[in-house]
Amino acid sequence: MLQKLLVVLNDTTIDGHIFDQALSLATANNAELILLQVLSPFDERYKNPPRQQKDGTYTISQTRDLDYFLGYWELLKQKGVELLTSLTNKAIAKGIKAEFIQEIGDFCPQVCQVAQIWKADLIIIGRHGLSGVSPFLLGSVSNYLLHHTTCSVLTVQDTTPQVASVSLSSQ
Repeated sequence: MLQKLLVVLNDTTIDGHIFDQALSLATANNAELILLQVLSPFDERYKNPPRQQKDGTYTISQTRDLDYFLGYWELLKQKGVELLTSLTNKAIAKGIKAEFIQEIGDFCPQVCQVAQIWKADLIIIGRHGLSGVSPFLLGSVSNYLLHHTTCSVLTVQDTTPQVASVSLSSQ
């Protein structure tokens, strides 16, 4: 029986759809929700992520960018907390016990750690529906979670799939 649902939100357009699916499951099973957002300073979606150097250290492209990076980082954290608070309040208003957590670090290991500590029965995560070669090149978060957690994983399909393009160039 599903009693604890870990809902992974990643600041994307599919987050609302993932939440709706999780809320339906929680209602049907009288389950608890924990909403999780993992922020990684190395995520390519964020502006000016630090780059790993050959010696294993991380640098920002220019020293003057540090203030910009830190300000942008604080804005991301704040917007994440606002989203998590709003969705948690919606779940509570529907009679579902809910809480949220925002973690900083490497995405997949953080999700696994929260699932283990919270003793989740199910992880609910979005899938963006990339097709072609791209999923093989980029790796699979869902696949990682399937192999590194002890609970089940439900992937929620993006309702507006995007087709990835791969360009090959010859020199």
